[in-house]
Amino acid sequence: MSKTLLIIAHTPSPNTAALAKAGIAACRDYNDDDDNGDVETRCLSPFDVTSTDIATADGVVLGTTENIGYMAGATKDMFDRCYNDWLDFTNGKPVAIYIRAGLDGTATKRALTSISSALGWRLVAEPLILHGDWNDAFCQDVANLCLGMAAGLDAGIF
Repeated sequence: MSKTLLIIAHTPSPNTAALAKAGIAACRDYNDDDDNGDVETRCLSPFDVTSTDIATADGVVLGTTENIGYMAGATKDMFDRCYNDWLDFTNGKPVAIYIRAGLDGTATKRALTSISSALGWRLVAEPLILHGDWNDAFCQDVANLCLGMAAGLDAGIF
């Protein structure tokens, strides 16, 4: 049975767009391998996410930037619009998080883990914080995170 992975990616710059593209590509490569199952991967901006998108996804990878020591306004907007609809309806949802942080990402990580916990979401990995000056290796880190989520969904681990 097909699973759906939703990547929610705030991509205000070419670098953050590259992160999302790397995650999507890793999942598509996984699906192209004949030995693997079928995990449909969708990618949406936080501005485009609706309550139904999360409710119908089997797993979520949430990517945001850190702005002024907090999650991006786009990500906060998504939670402002959808949080109450997700309460009690998305318990146990497997979620992974990556944060592109110019600073240290601590406050953004704290906020997102707190919100995830309140929603009953299950973090499948420690949030990935990509901090400091841009490093091309960040794309591989996000690809690995998304690939791990896709493989976990496919294997029924999550």
